Amino acid sequence: MSTTPANWFPDPMKRHELRYWDGTAWTDHVSNNGVQSTDPVKAKLSDRFEGALTVGNEGDPNKIHEQLHNTGKYRGAQIGEVAFQGGGTIFTEPVLVVNQKAKLIELNNQYGVFNKDGQQLAAVNQVGQNAAKKALRLLTSLDQFLTHKLEITDAQGRVVLKITRPAKVMKSTVIVSDGNDQEIGRIVQDNMIGKIHFSLQAGGHTYGSIRAENWRAWNFRIEDHTGQEVARITKTFEGIAKTLFTTADNYVVQIHTVLPQPLNSLVVASALSVDTALKQDSRGFG
Repeated sequence: MSTTPANWFPDPMKRHELRYWDGTAWTDHVSNNGVQSTDPVKAKLSDRFEGALTVGNEGDPNKIHEQLHNTGKYRGAQIGEVAFQGGGTIFTEPVLVVNQKAKLIELNNQYGVFNKDGQQLAAVNQVGQNAAKKALRLLTSLDQFLTHKLEITDAQGRVVLKITRPAKVMKSTVIVSDGNDQEIGRIVQDNMIGKIHFSLQAGGHTYGSIRAENWRAWNFRIEDHTGQEVARITKTFEGIAKTLFTTADNYVVQIHTVLPQPLNSLVVASALSVDTALKQDSRGFG
């Protein structure tokens, strides 16, 4: 039982300045600059996407079914085939469907993460994009060389992963942290020519790697330290409207077995940042 007395505290969902704690649980009462209002603690993840002119249907269960079953097979296994029983979070599901929110003008990357049945598990939002960085993204290709940050929130609005790709000149390094800013590990780019390759590192040890299967880095094979494939990221067709008029990318992530930490978190982080932090831009290699 909590011993924290009822009071206003910084909103743990990070949607408002303050949220009221009643002594036992967070309430729907919030405050911003002294103005009180209400916002349900368990607001739909889709409601937390930043508003934008969109052309997609990222969370449509029928669309997700098509992504899983109409994109071909790999080594005899249907895309989306369940390797083990899922636990309902991004860290415990064998299949993650990662769909970018399609925008006619994209200045902030946003993704929904779903299970194989179309239930949304998490939201991925790019944070820290000030007006100057958005202008660079709109008008030039220099945005790919600046620092990029992603926050992954679960169904309760809690930040469960933070992904930071510091400003780069040539190769990328992606820092993966938990919701409390404690570093879990790093995704380190190994090469610049040919099929892109990253190492999954933590505490001075290499736990695995990510290997692109073509030079445009659309599909990735993820291996453990022995070279055994433990997961796969497959780009799926996003529809003719999105293909022609937006830069949105959609992926299916298949995790073949229950993975130990920190490899599990690094694999999930890789899947959720493959476009923004790893591939970033088709004009560069991550």
